[in-house]
Formats: sequence, C-alpha cells, structure tokens
Amino acid sequence: MSSLSPKANLKEINAYKKKINWGDVSALYHLFSSSLGDLDGILTHGFDSPYKQILNPNAWNLDLLGASKSADGSIQVKNKPQISLRHEFNDMGYELHCYPVIDGEIVSQNMINKGNCPFNQWLPEKMQMLFRINSLVAFSIHCFQQGDEADIALLKFAHYKVEQLITLLSESFQIITVKSYSIAEFYQEIAKRNGNILT
Repeated sequence: MSSLSPKANLKEINAYKKKINWGDVSALYHLFSSSLGDLDGILTHGFDSPYKQILNPNAWNLDLLGASKSADGSIQVKNKPQISLRHEFNDMGYELHCYPVIDGEIVSQNMINKGNCPFNQWLPEKMQMLFRINSLVAFSIHCFQQGDEADIALLKFAHYKVEQLITLLSESFQIITVKSYSIAEFYQEIAKRNGNILT
C-alpha cells in the first residue's frame, strides 16, 4: 500500500523520500526538488520571472487587444493575446518556451512596438524561456532505471505543476499550440526506449 497521497505536495514528497532512505537523499534528487521548489512558488516569490512578466497586462499591446479598464482598475481585453508554447528538453533540464503569434505565425525574433504584436516588447533572450526545471532529463532516466516511490511522485509533481502553470496561462492567453512532449509523454518515451533516450 502506498504511503504517499497521489496529491502529495512537494514538502510531503521530500519528507517521505528522507523517511524511506534514512535521511540519505542524492544530489540529483536535491537539485531536481530545489528547482521544483522555485517553480512551485513562481507566482509568489518576490523576484521577477518571464512567466510573471508575460502575465502582466501592462506588458501587452492593449490597443491591439481592444482593452478597457473596469471600475476597480483592472484591465479587460476583448481579444486574448495569442501565444504558442513549446516543451523543451536539453542538457540543463526542462524549459517551457513561449512565442507570440502574429497573424497566425509564430514569431521568434525581437518585436518592439510593432502594431500587430500582442506584447509592447518581445525580447526572446529575456522572455522566451518562461521557466526551467533543472536536471529533469537525468532525473527521469534515474526514475526509470532505479527510482523509488518518492522519485516517481516527484516526477509526477513536476508534470502536474507544469500543466497547472499552462492552464493558468490559458486563462489570460489564447494558446494556439503546445508543441513537443509533455513531461509525462517524455517519461513514457524513456520507458519505450528502455532508458536509452539519447539514441
């Protein structure tokens, strides 16, 4: 019988990992878990992030979106800004990338004060990567090869957290496409290739 709730939070998963491993937690687990801790508080931490920046309506091209201010001062738009998202897996880990969509086309270059861009300024080097989860690829392979219940729970937590953040984006944006594997699909691909994801 499982000792972890399927909806366990990060603190509960980490406590369970220490419990079943007599307090011995690998550097890889710690790195991955710490990165998820940052992601878990992406909207509540004091520091700025591209994810928080793009959610700020003051960064949007309000004329293009047919914006108006309501009595309480909040901004309402007739047309949600259009974006495309891409799951990116690399040596650093996992990243969620965002691109503005202009006239049905995904844009990857600088856009500054362009009338048809949903943002006042789009600077890919500062805004494209919304967030990163360090060591996700290495941790996923470890989970497949020798992961315990806490490792698998942590990987599932990462998947659900990313999906939750994408859902939150969909409340403010019209997401035209979400490209590439989700974290769950990426893990399934590792299993299909028997852990040899690099070939």
